Order: sequence, then structure tokens, then C-alpha cells
Amino acid sequence: MNEKANKRREWIKTLAIIFLVILLVLTFFSNTIMNYSLPEVAAQYIQPGNITAKIRGYGTIESGDPYSVKIEGVRKVESVEVRQGDTVEKGQVLCVFSGEDSEELEAAKDELAMAEAEFEMALLTGTVDSTIMNSAGSTDSMQNYKNKIIAVKNEITVAEAESDAAEAKVKEWKDKVDAITLQITLTNTGIVDTTNEQTAYNNAKTAMENARFALTEAQNKLQTIEAQISQQMSVSSGDAVALEALEQQKQEANQQLIDAQAAFDTASLNCEKAQKVLDDKKATGNTDASIANLERQLALLQVEQNNAQKVLDQKTEVLTAKQAQLDELVKNISDEINLGNLNDKVNKAKKKVKELEALTEGSEVIAPISGTISSVNVKSGLDTPEDGIVFTMQPEGDGYTLSFSVTTEQAKKVNVGDVAEVVNSWRYDDMKIVLSSIRPDTANPGQNRILVFNVSGENVVPNQSVNVAIPQRAGGYYEMVVPNSAIREDNNGKFILIVESKSSPIGTRYIARRADVDVVASDDTQSAITGTVSGYEFVITTSTKPVEAGQYVRLPE
Repeated sequence: MNEKANKRREWIKTLAIIFLVILLVLTFFSNTIMNYSLPEVAAQYIQPGNITAKIRGYGTIESGDPYSVKIEGVRKVESVEVRQGDTVEKGQVLCVFSGEDSEELEAAKDELAMAEAEFEMALLTGTVDSTIMNSAGSTDSMQNYKNKIIAVKNEITVAEAESDAAEAKVKEWKDKVDAITLQITLTNTGIVDTTNEQTAYNNAKTAMENARFALTEAQNKLQTIEAQISQQMSVSSGDAVALEALEQQKQEANQQLIDAQAAFDTASLNCEKAQKVLDDKKATGNTDASIANLERQLALLQVEQNNAQKVLDQKTEVLTAKQAQLDELVKNISDEINLGNLNDKVNKAKKKVKELEALTEGSEVIAPISGTISSVNVKSGLDTPEDGIVFTMQPEGDGYTLSFSVTTEQAKKVNVGDVAEVVNSWRYDDMKIVLSSIRPDTANPGQNRILVFNVSGENVVPNQSVNVAIPQRAGGYYEMVVPNSAIREDNNGKFILIVESKSSPIGTRYIARRADVDVVASDDTQSAITGTVSGYEFVITTSTKPVEAGQYVRLPE
């Protein structure tokens, strides 16, 4: 029995040893296989060093100070006497026009005839009186209308306030007439019902509260205007016009306060009366007033209502008249402005015809300066361009320019007077490019500058595009320099990959970590950087496979 148990333990021990050996072997070889599957990278430490960098750019050569030979109007060209590239002297004939009138002159004459017809039609319609005809376009006339309109508007404001007050009085008396009429009806029928009295009391109470709110608003408005007047008067150089307007507003606000107080007093009285009627009705269950007494009260109230209506009609008539006066003033202003505009239109059309007729008298375009013809914009038998520019000239003695944008930091590293190199200079062996000025880049003034170069040479022509490289100033020593092959770039900007070591049970592993950087200078082989690095990192320069941040890599053995 013990012998069998010992044999079983031996077998188990043997199997365990075999399993451990196999596991160890697999672990060793799997690590080796995995390492050989990783990309192999070459790396070096960031080092300080000198960089003689060049600023590179691409630009188009332009005329330094082009001169546009321009004419007025559109003319038909009979012959062109020069070609692009010709050198001409001041006073030389450039082209000859045909003797017929230009299309623009014919159009100007038609425009003048139409403007004169419109002006005459406005005079003959009969809607414009002689005063407006004589004062059309006059500044004094417009100021006079302005003063009249201001005065009428002030009168309309007063008339509107008086009309509103009269309308309120009519409503007040009407409410009293309706109340007595209702009381007579209830007395005649003998119906003891407090529903109407309660409704009348509720309405009277609501009217009183509304009147109280309106009274408070009127008081606040008057206080505000008085404060503004006091403030205006405290200023030694106060605006008299503004002070006069405030005084007018104060009068209006004061009248509104008086009307609001009267409305509140009336509403309070009505509320008290409605309360008394309701209380009497509830106490007695019936009215003791005689029909005759109520009818006498009704007759008196109706007289007051009729008188109030007459006052309202008068105020409404005054308001309507003032509004009609304002409408007439506005119409007169419109007529005068329209007539003045038509007269100006005629005068401008006459001036344009006169100018174009003077232009058609000359049949030649003469060179205003000496220089070289840069472009010819006319052809024989065709009309001149609508913009009027028939030739472009390069003035004698003026050169050409070239410009491109660089960063502010790059612009600090060059000086006016530096000579730039032309890339592929064998194509432009006679071209000399010198930095003439550094100015802000209007497209990105906070970050960029424009380098402007003077360009000279026998074979230089406008619209010629060239690549330029200008050396930066000496003294390019930098703390952190890496090979150009270490610089990578994606949508988030430029970066480098740093090799970091990581200990594990199966040995040391190496991981690529991203570090964002800015390239401050570079030459053909290396670049100076700044960014989230300290200067002692091990930077990947090349790899056997593409490497991404966070990926395991292996170093050469």
C-alpha cells in the first residue's frame, strides 16, 4: 500500500518538474520571439550645439512701384503702338482711339435726358407749390421744417393728454349714469338681489387700485424728471436744448399727476359709494329711495355726461387738426427733398456729360512717364477695359520686390540688408535679392512678419515665382539639438519620440513616449527644439518599422 503511494508521489513530482521546465523554456523563448517582433530603433541623446539656420520662403516678383495708365470712360481702340516689355519715353504715343463718341458718353447723355424729364414732370404735377420749388435743397428750409415739426409734436402731446383726460371724465360720468340706471331698474322690479351691487363694488374697488397704481407711477415719473433737471442745472455748461426738453416733460408729467390724482379721488369716491349701496342693500334688503329722487339724480348725471362729451369732442377735434398739420409738414419735406434730389441728379448728369465730352476730344494715350511697359490691356478694334487701366508701366529707375511671411521669432534673426540665396540659382544666375524691410503681417499680426526684398537683375520680370533662403544671424547656440529625422509631425503639431526603460519580471522593456516640441531653428541636418523635455532624453531617430507613442520597441544589440 505504501509502495503504491510512494510511486504515485514520484510520478506527481516528476510531472511537476517537467511542467516547470516546459513553462520556463516557453517563457524564455516567448520573450525572445516578442522582442524580435518589435521595431528596432536607433536613438541618441539630446545635445547642445550650434545651428546655422536658414529661413526659407516662396514668393512672386512684383513691380516695386507700378504705374497704371488710366483713362476715363470706355473708348474704342484704333491702334496699339507698344508691346509688353517695350521701353518708352515720357510723351510717347501708346495707343490711338477712334474719333466716335464713347458708349459711356452716349449713356451719360441718355441719363441726363431722363433726369431732366423726371425733374420737369415733378414741377408739372401740381402737388408742389412755389415755396417748395424755391427752397428745394436749402439747409435753412430744412431747419425751419424741423423746428415746426418739433413744435407741432409738442402740441400733439399736450392735445393727446387733454383728450385722454376728457375721455376719462366721460367714462366717469357714464359709470355714474349706469349705476343710477341700474338702481332705478332694481327699484322698479322690487328684486332684492345684491349680486349687481357686489359686482359694482368689486369693479369700483379694482378701478380704485388701478388709479392708485397710476398715481404712484405719475409721482415717480415727476420725481425722476425733476432729478434730471437738477442734475442738468448743476452743470455749468449744461445743454439748454436738453433742459428745455426736460422742462416740457416736467409740465407733461405734472399734468399727468394732476389727472392721476383726480382719477384716484373719483375712483375712491365711487368705491365708497358702491360699498354704501352694497351695505344698504344687505341691511335693508330693499331701497327706500323713491323713483322720482333717482330719476332726478339720473338727469343731473346725464347733463354732466353730455358736457364731458362735448369737451372730449373739442379735444379730439384739436388733436385731429394737429395731426393733420404734422402730416402736411412731413409731405412738404418729402416733396422738397424729392425735388432737390431730382435737381442734383440733373446737375450731376450734366457734369458727367461735360467731362466725357472733354475726354473724347483727345484721340491718343500719351506715356506720362518714362519706363518699361509691364502689361498691355487693350487691343486694336476693341473697347478699353471698364476699369480704365489701359497700360501698366514700371517707372524708369524703380526695381522689383518679393515678399513672404515668416514667424516673429524667425524675423528677429535677420537684418535689413541681408542677402538672400535663390534656390536653383542656376536658373536665375543674374538675380540679386536683398532684404529691404520687415513689416507686420496684417493677416496674423500677433504671430507673423512679412520679409520684403529688393530684386534686381537683367532678366527679372514681374510675376516670376522663386524659392528663397536667407541665412539667420550668427550666434545660433542652442541647449537642445536633435537630428532632423527625430522631428515628427501630425495634426496636433510637431513632436519627438523618447525611449523610456521599464523593468519587468522578464527583463528591461523599452517604450516610446511622445513629447510635444517647437522647432526654433534648423539647418540641413539638425534642429533646435523647445518643449516638454529637459534635455537629457534618449530620442528615436530612425526605426525599422513605423513607431507610435506608447508602443514597445527594442534597441540594437
